[in-house]
Parts: sequence; structure tokens; C-alpha cells
Amino acid sequence: MESFSIISDITNEEVIAIGNSIRDLPRLRKMYGDGRWRKMKGIATIQLRNGRIRKAEIHWYEAHGVGRKEFKRKSYLD
Repeated sequence: MESFSIISDITNEEVIAIGNSIRDLPRLRKMYGDGRWRKMKGIATIQLRNGRIRKAEIHWYEAHGVGRKEFKRKSYLD
């Protein structure tokens, strides 16, 4: 369960890992299906459960035809 919601566009998107370089690849394929999986990072404005709004670096997985999955907040930037 996510403890935040993304309230802006994600900027500065960057690929961290592709395919077999992703540690969780077998789990991702089992949960969401096959695809060209990529681990990504970017910057977005998020709203925490308590209502506070922060700018943060976020990480997620994505694959064509599957979409973006499992967003994680890595660090606050403000």
C-alpha cells in the first residue's frame, strides 16, 4: 500500500535498470506478466497520507502494455 499519492507530472525520468539487471524481475513477471521491464526514477510532487505536500525522488517499475507499478518514495528534495 502506498503511503502517498503523486499529484504532479513525473519529471527527470531516468532508467535505472532494464530486464535481467532488475533483481525483482521474476516476481514482477509473476505478478504482472511478461514485458520489457524497466526500473525507473524521477522527481514528483507527492501528497502524504497526513495531507502534507512534498517534492520527492520516486522509483517504480514499468513495462509496455503493463504500465507503471510499485511506486516508492526514496528521498525528499525540499
